[in-house]
Amino acid sequence: MKTLKREDTNQVVLPGRAVYKAVGKDGTSQSGKMTLGFARYAEDYGPMEPHQHAEEALFIIDVKDGWVRFGDGLNSLGEPVMLEPGMILHLPELEWHVFGCGKGGYVEVLFFYGQVDNIRPEEIE
Repeated sequence: MKTLKREDTNQVVLPGRAVYKAVGKDGTSQSGKMTLGFARYAEDYGPMEPHQHAEEALFIIDVKDGWVRFGDGLNSLGEPVMLEPGMILHLPELEWHVFGCGKGGYVEVLFFYGQVDNIRPEEIE
């Protein structure tokens, strides 16, 4: 067994968020079967673009004035759904979504994919 702390994971800064890869292909602990990590969405990282990818589950760890919008297409995202600590989000494969928050706000999540390959649309076979 490996034990990890969030602060020991590799941080990758992306538009709108910082991602901490704990388990997976590029994770601090290597796995060829699953991907698990943490993400923090905040204005410090700039705006996040709506995106889509493989099926994903997220657990909302902490949030301050944070929301998610989702829908069938890039231009058909619904109204913001306000997030609360303890919520679980289950996103279907290729559903468009985007996280955001008010000034000074943030969203912190634990995310999970049941795979390490074919996560992004350009990778899906």
